[in-house]
Amino acid sequence: MRLACLSFLLCLAGFLAAPGVCARQAAVGASPYSVVVPVADTSDGQRDGAIGTALAQVLARLAGGQDLRTRPGYAEALKGASGLVQQYQYQRSGNALALQVVFDPDAVRRTLEQLGVGAVAAKPPVLAVVYGADGQPLGAEALQPLAQALSARGSTLLTADPAALPDPARLAAADPAALAAVGERYHTGLILIGHLKGARAEWTLVSGGQPQQWSSQAASQTALLAEAGNALADHLGSRLNVIGSAPSNVTLWVEGLDSALDYAGFLAMLRANPAVRQIATTTASEQGMLFSLQTSVPAPGFVAGITLGGRLIQAQDHAGADAGLRWLH
Repeated sequence: MRLACLSFLLCLAGFLAAPGVCARQAAVGASPYSVVVPVADTSDGQRDGAIGTALAQVLARLAGGQDLRTRPGYAEALKGASGLVQQYQYQRSGNALALQVVFDPDAVRRTLEQLGVGAVAAKPPVLAVVYGADGQPLGAEALQPLAQALSARGSTLLTADPAALPDPARLAAADPAALAAVGERYHTGLILIGHLKGARAEWTLVSGGQPQQWSSQAASQTALLAEAGNALADHLGSRLNVIGSAPSNVTLWVEGLDSALDYAGFLAMLRANPAVRQIATTTASEQGMLFSLQTSVPAPGFVAGITLGGRLIQAQDHAGADAGLRWLH
């Protein structure tokens, strides 16, 4: 049936993959060029320091999680952050004072180009499913140290709906059905599962269907959560830290494209990715389809990036492909 319908499916792809037809809508969020940073007062020194911190967060967001701190020119870019500001204003909540900074998009994009960062898709948020020492799930307020650590490194945190918590064991085992449900509801393939046990914690990060486990120790729950945020950011930075100065040819084997809508949805996702320059469907069989792409980043970084959105996970390697992937339903 699949092979018999393949030519029909390919003919329909251009129509079905048009914007808005079958592409799943991403969650609407705040502008990636806007950041709120705490400050001690309204002095020039505090303001300039906060603007530099804000620019570091914006650059990390737009670089898709790449660690830019070692790039030539990065320190100089932060020193000149005030010149990239479109507007700023102070915000007060109780005794806390913060500075909201909005950067000029064109100026930020030019800065990224000067740092040698190729076009990449925006990094999705991290879904946190974390349990305290009492076995109860932690809410958004309790997870603030984790959220703040991630925000400082250009990532955002989501907390799972307490009324419909996903099974942490299935998530930690990278069960495809559980990951598909999370991707459908939260639009992310980045999931952090944590179990706090006094001064210790056990963590599992699921990224693109690949679980990574580690443990940590700290003097307090606040320190455990902050450490987890930094460890997660380091992991993503190491996977996504790529240089895209020249086009790369990337070949992908994708399983699970069982219908015209699946196929068109996958093409729509590729076409929405700013790192993708050309797409060609090479071969197809009952087991999967082979795609040849030209991208602005090398294959490892590109594959790591596209599996963060909750629709794809890494699968077994396939002959003739840089990576094997599975489309989730």
